[in-house]
Amino acid sequence: METDEVMIQLDSLQEKVEHLIERCNTLERDNTDLSAKIRQLESELDQKTEAENQFIRQKTQIRSRIDSLLAKLNNAAQNPVPEE
Repeated sequence: METDEVMIQLDSLQEKVEHLIERCNTLERDNTDLSAKIRQLESELDQKTEAENQFIRQKTQIRSRIDSLLAKLNNAAQNPVPEE
């Protein structure tokens, strides 16, 4: 009788170990998937950051050109060309 009881406990323990192994495998797959998703999102973020930086550079360049044109217009308005 005692041997049967030990065998039942061993079977139960074996089931629990198998369940834990399955759970570990699932968690490892999830971890791999999440790591890949993180890399993808970081890449997308880098691309968006670069696009934003490029936009800021273009905006600064446009602002500079507009300021230059406004200065020229101001200068022309303050120093009109005499009529001949």
